[in-house]
Amino acid sequence: MSKGRLEAFTDAVIAIILTILVLELNPPHSGSLASLWALRGRFGIYLVSFLTLIVYWNNHHHLFQLVNRIDWRVMWANSFFMLAISMFPFATSWVGEGHVDAFGPELIYGFVVFMSNVSYLLLVVTLRHVNGPTSELVKLYGHQHDWKAVGSIVMAFIAMILALLWPPLTIILDLLMLLLWAIPDQRVERHLLRGPKE
Repeated sequence: MSKGRLEAFTDAVIAIILTILVLELNPPHSGSLASLWALRGRFGIYLVSFLTLIVYWNNHHHLFQLVNRIDWRVMWANSFFMLAISMFPFATSWVGEGHVDAFGPELIYGFVVFMSNVSYLLLVVTLRHVNGPTSELVKLYGHQHDWKAVGSIVMAFIAMILALLWPPLTIILDLLMLLLWAIPDQRVERHLLRGPKE
């Protein structure tokens, strides 16, 4: 089964999610700068969600540079990942409605991030299994990649709990978590530049 079609489909889904995300940004009802300033919370959570989705896409792209084989298990794992990230527009819109200090929207936003991290790790584990222990994916990533993925899941879970103390802490911690993934694994690019070893 070719990985190209799966990558193209995933790229299209992420592009649609980003489009829906920006369409939720409605302009102010008046022409004053004060009315624009009143939407700062909506713009803020939009930027957080946009950056989060871009980081997911960037790492997904780098991951698939090392993939040689996919099967039905990878298809389902990738579909689960797309299901999780497809909830970002809903969660973003709810938080952006001005419920920044409300427990419910922040908890749901944190849950979407949590499930996205879980599904990404599931995708990585599935790809390693399908491509086998001698694949470039396993040689380069091995299980060293897991600490970031597991750490992100733990941080996302903690961020959800922190919504009980002060809801904005959920968004703040999720944003800080992006720093772990903002720069994809540079070993992938170095590997691609020098080519696979014979």
